Amino acid sequence: MKISIALSLLILVLGSLFGWQEHQRHTTARVSHDALAAQAAQFGIALDPTLAVEGVRTTKRGRQHEDKEADAKNAAAEFIIFAKEMEAMEDQDGPPDQAAREKIMKFFDRMMSLDSSQLKTLIAEVRASPELKKESRENLINFSIMMLASDHPQTALALLTESSDFLKENEMGKGVMSSSLGQWAKDDPAAALEWLRANSAKFPDLVDDNAKSGMISGTAVNDPKLAFKLIAELGLKDGDEAIRSIVNATKTSEERTATLAALCAHLATLPEGKMRDQASKAAFEALGKNAAEEGFEAGSKWLENAALTPEQLAKVGDLSYGIKREESGQWIEWIGTKLPVEKFKVCIRQLVHDWTKNDYQAAGKWLASTPAGPAKNVSIRSYAETVAAYEPAVAVQWAMTLPPGKDREDTLETIYVEWPENDEAAKEAFKKLHGIE
Repeated sequence: MKISIALSLLILVLGSLFGWQEHQRHTTARVSHDALAAQAAQFGIALDPTLAVEGVRTTKRGRQHEDKEADAKNAAAEFIIFAKEMEAMEDQDGPPDQAAREKIMKFFDRMMSLDSSQLKTLIAEVRASPELKKESRENLINFSIMMLASDHPQTALALLTESSDFLKENEMGKGVMSSSLGQWAKDDPAAALEWLRANSAKFPDLVDDNAKSGMISGTAVNDPKLAFKLIAELGLKDGDEAIRSIVNATKTSEERTATLAALCAHLATLPEGKMRDQASKAAFEALGKNAAEEGFEAGSKWLENAALTPEQLAKVGDLSYGIKREESGQWIEWIGTKLPVEKFKVCIRQLVHDWTKNDYQAAGKWLASTPAGPAKNVSIRSYAETVAAYEPAVAVQWAMTLPPGKDREDTLETIYVEWPENDEAAKEAFKKLHGIE
């Protein structure tokens, strides 16, 4: 991976971690102009000595500095130096090394020191810099705007649109647009919607379906009913994905219940047929995954108490994507008693496969103690087929506990296929014993 790509990904990940961001607001650091000037000289950049800023606190609140403009320009110089260092390492394969990671974290700390007016100054400085590649300038500007998205989404959107001609082809800019609209819509969906209506035609490259989906997701946090209405109003091409974003905005059982009520009302407005069926499937798959992510105790309780119809429960789909690995056994046993196992075979098989790959001893211990039944038989098949590559004898023992029939035969055939190649004699003896073609 090129380091410029690694940096972009790291910026996106860390920039979205508002908890990390809040923590960083309470840190302090010192900025040495002399050290900065020495670094700048390596790249042929001469700093204005009037921009020296000593002992600058990196907290946004309580910063006491008389010349914020100078501070912002000094930060811009740091910004450019940092970017040039990354550009110089562009051909390096693999992720950033420890030294590069430390530079990146210092860079984030410094950026956290700036308020909205200073970030605006910094953006102007970076945009005008002839020393940087276009991609670096785009990513750095986007990151600067992203710093404002959680606390000042309106300001972030204003800065983003001011740079729209420069950023319109940058995917990172589209992500910042989406997150800013979503954050604003959490607190004031009416104002965010008004802004979107006024600007979607002006900035079609930035205010795309991804931005609209962010707007809908943010609205869903406090008003899922309005969020569903916006799917049609905003003309999203992928309505099913918009529905998933609404469901994914829920964090608790109470929020999920409110979203379910709004969902049922929304589905009733859709014409009967393929469109409604697809929307319903997308919605209940997302609801199931969302419930699983909350944890077994809360998630399973919600699914039991949500009064879902058998048809809706069948659409819940593959819960395995949301289940914590250590809760796999609990969920499989719950599925075996509460849901039609035949419809959830894929989910059970995936849960057991992932669990076994990670900790086959823990999975095997659970398998030995879980009650007999259809869910256990599906689990046995998945466990045996997964361990066959390194514990074929164990796999055979489990396969032979299955009732005689097709499931056992198919499992034995898979074990033969997965049998370790360095044990050819045992593999052929197994094949002959079980009559495998």
